[in-house]
Amino acid sequence: MAKPKVFVTRPIPEVGLRRVLEYCDAEVWPGPLPPPREVLLEKVRDCDGLLCMLTEEIDAALMDAAPRLRVISNYAVGFNNIDVNAATRRGIAVGNTPEVLTDATADMAFCLLIAAARRLLDSYRDILDGKWKTWEPLGWIGQDLRHKTLGVVGMGRIGTALAQRCRGGWGMKILYYDVRRNEGAEEKLGAKLVDFDTLLSESDFISIHTVLNEQTRGMFDRKAFQKMKKTAVLVNTARGPIVDTEALYEALKTGQIFAAGLDVTDPEPLPPDHPLLSLPNCIVTPHIASATVASRNGMAEIAADNLILGLQGKPLRAWVNPEVEPHWRRPQNAV
Repeated sequence: MAKPKVFVTRPIPEVGLRRVLEYCDAEVWPGPLPPPREVLLEKVRDCDGLLCMLTEEIDAALMDAAPRLRVISNYAVGFNNIDVNAATRRGIAVGNTPEVLTDATADMAFCLLIAAARRLLDSYRDILDGKWKTWEPLGWIGQDLRHKTLGVVGMGRIGTALAQRCRGGWGMKILYYDVRRNEGAEEKLGAKLVDFDTLLSESDFISIHTVLNEQTRGMFDRKAFQKMKKTAVLVNTARGPIVDTEALYEALKTGQIFAAGLDVTDPEPLPPDHPLLSLPNCIVTPHIASATVASRNGMAEIAADNLILGLQGKPLRAWVNPEVEPHWRRPQNAV
């Protein structure tokens, strides 16, 4: 029996890719950049499965170009790059890779938090520029962490993991804003659910861990920054468009807030001449929060499992839209 045909939009770690290649008739896009849109549309035309990255827009038009498509396996915990409703209407299962990157992302959020608070970037730049002449009693003074207030926007797995680090290591007070109550975080960490304005005005550090949707897009705008402390540090390891980039630039440039640490941006990537990159109080990393051996291997395993299980007509390991099952599309060559 013929193997199901799939397209993989970029190489993933060997632990997952090897299984995909063994089970499927798979083509892997070899380039370091995502396949162009017109190439992706052509490649999926006769595919039963698609393993994609968050860099690909998987919309209704692409799904309609792939009448045999049965499963979309996203190599990411987020899935805002996929029109899930369109997939469900067409009987296509969608999977993602949650949980395995929780600790790595929480670690990265704290890395950005402490680096921005302690002025790591601008002090290093001054060394390179020859400005470090001696120990300076008034030089490169940053913000303290101990017993400060952390505001978490989105108290899910990653937000909770960061709160655990800040509460246990630095005795921080934890505030959070979320559409759902996290009773576990309240009980174990003393976290307090507050409204968004309260979180903005009372937090010394704000870390974003919410999903990107129409309600959260641009929620950190000029009005939000005006409500924050001038000593506040903003961290974003979620999705770039949650923060209004121009408003953030103005807030950092004018001293409306103290600093920011960003692992995600809008646009992404930022061009090298982007004004945000010129600021000494803004640290930007190239979306590397999940970039550890264990996390990326775990993502590869889940992505491969989702793809193969979907092709077999079995429940996905991490299923975004299980409601699709009653009318799941079944390609003729699934094995």
